[in-house]
Amino acid sequence: MLKFALIVFAIAAVGGLILAAHMLRGKYAPLVLSLLHGLLGATGLVLVVVVLAQGSAPTRVWVGLLLLVAAAVRGILLASSRLRKQMPRKAAVLLHAGLAVTGFLTLLSLVL
Repeated sequence: MLKFALIVFAIAAVGGLILAAHMLRGKYAPLVLSLLHGLLGATGLVLVVVVLAQGSAPTRVWVGLLLLVAAAVRGILLASSRLRKQMPRKAAVLLHAGLAVTGFLTLLSLVL
C-alpha cells in the first residue's frame, strides 16, 4: 500500500512542478490541474493512513505523514489565495514544495 501511495504522490508532484512553475512566474495554472494535484495528494494521504491503520508501521511513516499533512495545509492556503484572486508569495510555494518533498523522501526511504 505504501508503494501505491508513493506512486500517487509522485504523479501529484509532477502536477505540483507545473503549478509551481506557473505561480513563480506570476501566473495561475489551469484550475483543473490545481484540483487534480490536490485530489491526488489527498488520495496519497488516505493511502498512508491505511498503512498506519494496518498496524506496526515504522516511525518514519508517521513522520512522513505529518510532513505531508503540513504540506497539504500549506496547499490549501495556496489554493485559498487563488479564490481571493491573489498570487501567493513565492516563499509559501517553496515551503509547500519543501514539506511535500521531505515527506515523500521520508516515505520513499522505507521502500528503498
